[in-house]
Amino acid sequence: MSLYHGCDRTVGRQRVLQLRPDLEDCWERVDSLFPIRIARPFWARATHGDDPLARQVLPDPRELEIDDSDLADPVGEEKNSPVPWVIRKHRDRLLLMITRRCHQHCRFCFRRRPAGSHSMDPTREEWERALGYVEQSGVTEVILSGGDPLAVSDQRLFETLERLKQFTLRLHTRAPIAVPERISPALVDGLRRSPVWVVVHVNHPREVDEAVSVALTRLVDAGIPLLQQTVLLRGVNDSVEVLAELCQKMVRLRVFPYYLHHADCARGMAHFRLSIREGRLLYEALRGRISGVALPRYVIDLPDGTGKTDVNAV
Repeated sequence: MSLYHGCDRTVGRQRVLQLRPDLEDCWERVDSLFPIRIARPFWARATHGDDPLARQVLPDPRELEIDDSDLADPVGEEKNSPVPWVIRKHRDRLLLMITRRCHQHCRFCFRRRPAGSHSMDPTREEWERALGYVEQSGVTEVILSGGDPLAVSDQRLFETLERLKQFTLRLHTRAPIAVPERISPALVDGLRRSPVWVVVHVNHPREVDEAVSVALTRLVDAGIPLLQQTVLLRGVNDSVEVLAELCQKMVRLRVFPYYLHHADCARGMAHFRLSIREGRLLYEALRGRISGVALPRYVIDLPDGTGKTDVNAV
């Protein structure tokens, strides 16, 4: 139950500090709270040490600060975890965490604290218990998450998909963006045999270069439906122009813009968050800028554990 080692390509500390020597003082303290992990293909698209891509993955001393709005469990997962590796907030669907590993650690990640288990991967006993719960749960849809489901081996992923083939499956991943070579012909062939929708996490149009476009096209051409999920982040994509360019770019690649997430109240990421009012104004401007097919739903995952709701309903 290990990381897919063929894509375990990360940027070393010294290489980053050559660009950002100012980060040396905070590196170890930030890394101790949430390990720093930057995928080489993603880093190669950053034009300098403080651009919108770099800001998503570089440590920031502000991560050490606690804001009054920060929550230890920002979306109510811990109280909705009936067994380790399973999160259930809804009657008809649940979330199954395959691993806590990722090819890259985004600094705005809300899942810094695990729900139900503190290990990186489930033990065989934990995994059988989780799958047993899913099979007896009465749900119709299973959301595969993590970590990143594509950070495990093809064998383990395909075994999981086969075990869950009676359900509609939704797989959330940043792998096509962080390490596009992970989207191999063998992986695509295995995915297309399952009733799976792939939700691609992408936040800025410059994340989508030629290699990423090829990876996404490979999935779409195999008949695998793709959805886009984006987090609204200060200093990254908090402008109408950037969001419009991103959504239109994804539509041209036949990826349907699904969710625009208001950033969660996770500890250490207050510097990424916009206010609800700022987000609403930005979204209304976006609505007037792009077509309906390119417009994602603007949602917030409520801390009480009831799930996502439209920001305008808050």
